[in-house]
Order: sequence, then structure tokens, then C-alpha cells
Amino acid sequence: MAAKALLIFSLLSLILFNGVCSATKADDDEDLSFLQEDDVVSSDPDPYHHGGVEEYNRDFENYDDLDDDPAYDSGDHEAYTTPAVDEKDVVVLKSSNFSDFVAANRYVMVEFYAPWCGHCQALTPEYAAAATELKGEAVLAKVDATEESELAQKYEIQGFPTVYFFVDGVHKNYPGQRNKDAIVTWVKKKTGPGIYNLTTIEEAERILTANSKVVLGLLDTLVGTQSEELAAASRLEDDVSFYQTSSPEVAKLFHIDPEAKRPALVLLKKEDEKISHFDGQFTKSAIAQFVYENKLPLVTTFTREIAPVIFENPIKKQLLLFATANDSQNLVSTFREAAKAFKGKLIFLYVEMDNEDVGKPVSDYFGVAGDAPRVLAYTGNDDGKKFVLDGALTSQSIKSFAQDFLEDKLKPFYKSDPVPETNDGDVKVVVGNNFDDIVLDESKDVLLEIYAPWCGHCQSLEPIYNKLGKHLRGIDSLVIAKMDGTTNEHPRAKSDGFPTLLFFPAGNKSFDPITVDTDRTVVAFYKFIKKHASIPFKLQKPASTQKPKDSDVVESRKISDEDVKDEL
Repeated sequence: MAAKALLIFSLLSLILFNGVCSATKADDDEDLSFLQEDDVVSSDPDPYHHGGVEEYNRDFENYDDLDDDPAYDSGDHEAYTTPAVDEKDVVVLKSSNFSDFVAANRYVMVEFYAPWCGHCQALTPEYAAAATELKGEAVLAKVDATEESELAQKYEIQGFPTVYFFVDGVHKNYPGQRNKDAIVTWVKKKTGPGIYNLTTIEEAERILTANSKVVLGLLDTLVGTQSEELAAASRLEDDVSFYQTSSPEVAKLFHIDPEAKRPALVLLKKEDEKISHFDGQFTKSAIAQFVYENKLPLVTTFTREIAPVIFENPIKKQLLLFATANDSQNLVSTFREAAKAFKGKLIFLYVEMDNEDVGKPVSDYFGVAGDAPRVLAYTGNDDGKKFVLDGALTSQSIKSFAQDFLEDKLKPFYKSDPVPETNDGDVKVVVGNNFDDIVLDESKDVLLEIYAPWCGHCQSLEPIYNKLGKHLRGIDSLVIAKMDGTTNEHPRAKSDGFPTLLFFPAGNKSFDPITVDTDRTVVAFYKFIKKHASIPFKLQKPASTQKPKDSDVVESRKISDEDVKDEL
């Protein structure tokens, strides 16, 4: 009995195996020659390369679409003549001397740049000045990445400028602002003790003049536990200079009462709320938290220079006021009044909408159109949710909105172009507001391309993608679609660059989509879809491409001969 059961099982297994093999062979033998005729070999050497030094600008670091802002880095570059800058203290590195130089110097900052890059050009005088001030403490160098492509590839340079700091040959990214003071402060933190002694009035006056933000501790002694806690806190803050003193006269210059109980601490800055006094326990963590919460003004104007400070701040949640320069005077005051209740909890930012350099791209990123002032909440780039305040902008309405934001009571806002009036093309147009209807339709297998109009990789893909849509348009269970990722958003449409291709199988729309990682040809896309589609389909060869039978050819010739005879 057991032997008989085993025989039956073996026969069934063989039948099933042959069935599977036959089905596989049938798929492999499918005639796709008519698709291959339409295939165009892409000249793009890296079709799924989501960011390159010539196409992407890494300036903002965190507002994702601003990294891909073509206005500053389009790849079509005209000759540029660098203005005269004294760079005598900036070392020029090439492949031939890079490794030896970095090995021979303990502290080296290296800027990877492109001569045509506007941000690099703006950095040049600041970088040169920083090199001079840091001479003897660290070396500042630069590499023309357009000439030294092997070095740029080795260090994975994805945008310009990229600045690395090497310590004993090991590098890390420089995340600070691109000006002399920020660079000098940051490097000194990495190379020095992190905290400096102030003993004279003259030194104190010089520090107050030279620094935009400074922390001073009034201590019993400049060595010991109090000094160690202050030094430890200073190493957690790259963009604020820390000092210590035991002199009552120096403390008085920094607005500390000479008779105050020690240790005492103050943070001075050259913006609103110039003076912030510390009243917590004199420990590393408490001091660092105090500086985190107070180093920014109540309302920060968003600029390229301040962007790294915003994005590196441990407070990730932001409230943004979008207003034109003309509207800003009264509104910023209202915004500032509301911000007082959320210090240490939210970052309040003002975006000047009519500023072409920064305000416009930030407004575009958040989907803010027109000139009317708006307030938005933003959870930070890891999550990327946006929320809009509806109604009048008053101090009370902003505070209520901010509180609801902190308590997760708000409904997210997603950008969307208008829904197309007609959508009958081979490739369906998806926008934020019709995404659910098209892409998340459980009865359809959907291939979605998320693209940017200015993206060269997307432009190379377009004719191939259109031909794919044309060939597959007659399959009712299948949708080929595209969405402009710069003007539309949806929580299920996550892209890490352009183009991103995602496949949403029918009946499985609650799961994450499948990332398309195949070759960029009509045939490769077809095979990928056929493999992953939930609903089986068969592509019929167009009648016009079928080869005639021999009898048809003979008959055709007869007809042709008769036509000729008739004409004679």
C-alpha cells in the first residue's frame, strides 16, 4: 500500500513538474519580436541612477525636492570666470598627491567643487578666509571634481560643493553653514579643546564682536568638574562657540551678574532674544539641551546658509510661515508671539515667498502657490507630512494649530495638480487627487513612473515608456501610468529620486509596491510586469506585424499581376 501511494505521489509530482516546466517554456518561447522592434537602446549609462553630480544639487540637504533643483545645477554649463580671490592658503589637491597629503596632515578639510557651480563660487572667498584663519591648526584644500573624476567617484560625490573633514585619514561630512565663521568654529571644535578661557576685558570684547552666537560660563575655577561638564556640552554643538571665565568683570560684559551664584551660564546671539540665561543643573546634557532650544531665534528666516542648522537641529518638527516681503512685517511679529509658547518643541520658520533664490523653491516644495500668506506644519524629512492652517492667521489660531500639531490631531496635506478632464492616453496621468482611483484600484495591476519634467533620465525613458503603454493599452487588467513627482504627492508614492518606477499588483494594494529594477527596454518592462502581475494576461501580436503565409504571398503576386494586366 505504501509503495502504491509512493508511486502515485511520484507520478503526480512528475506531471506537476512537467506542467510547470511547460508553462515556463511557453513563456520563454513567447514571440516578443514585435516589442523588440520598438525597443530603443538608451544612451543613458545608468538608467536607475537617482542622482548625479551633473543633475542634482545637494544644497538644502533635507527638503528632498530642493536637492533636485535644476535651476542651480542643470548640467548645461557656460564658461565661468572666477573673480579674484586670494586663495594662497588653500591647497590644490589632485589624484597624484591626494592620499599622501591627507596622510601627512592630521586635520584636512577638502572641498570637492565644479568650476561652473554657483554655490561653489559663492563659497570660494569664505573658504579662503577660513583657510587663512585656521592656518597652523588645520589645512583647507580643494579638488576640482570635474577634472579628478576618479577621486570624486571614490568619495561618492553626488553634488557640489561637497565638503569633507579628514582626521588621521578618516573623513566625515561637514554639515555646517558655508561661511568663514561657521567653518572656523566647526573646525576648532574638532581640533581643539572645544572650550576657551577668557581672562581679560580685551579678549571678551573681541569675542563679542567676532561671534554671532556665544556661550559663556562663569565658574569658580577654570579646571575641574564644572569646566569638564561645559567642555563636554560644547562638543555636542558645532555651530556655537563656548567660553569660560572666573572673572566678574568679563562676566558682566556678557550680561551675567558679577555676584551671581556660580556656576552661571548665558547664551548671547545677535538676533531677537539676544540674551538667554541658563537656570538648570550644570550638567553636559542640560547645558546642551538649553543651547539646542535657545540658539535659534524665536522665528528664523529660512536661507541657504541657515538650512544646515535647521536640519541638524534635534527638534525636527517645524511651523513655517509663507509670506511675501510686503506682508511679512506684521505677520512675523504675530508668528513670533505664538512661537514663545513652543520654545524647545517646534522650530518656527519664515519663508519669504517672493525670494527667487530660496523662497520660491521652498514654496514649490510645500505646494504653496500664489501670494496669500499661509502657515504650514512639517514633521521633518524622515516622515515628510505637511499640514495646513485654514482660516485667519492670528497669534491664537497659530498657537492652537501648533498644539494640535504636537498632539497629532491634524490631517496631512498632499500636493496635487488638477485632475485631468480627460485621461484616455496610452499612459494614464496620475495626480495626488486621483491616485487612489487609478493606482490603488484593486482590480488593476498598475505600473507607475514618478518623474520630474527637468530630469534627463526621465526624458530618456519617455519614448520607451510611451511605447510600452501603447502595446499594453488593450489589456483591461493593466494600467501604465505616470505622475509628476515635483507637483504631486501621496503617502504610497515614495521616491528616492527620479525616475522611480513602482509596480502595484492587483488585490495587494495594502502592501508596499514592488520597485522596478529591470533593464529599461519595452521587452524588459513587459517581462517584469508579466512576472509580477496578479491577473494573468496574454499580449496579442498586432495584425500588421504578422508574417504572411507562403500561399498568401503567391495569391498576392497573382492579384498584383492581374492588376498590372488590367492597367495594360
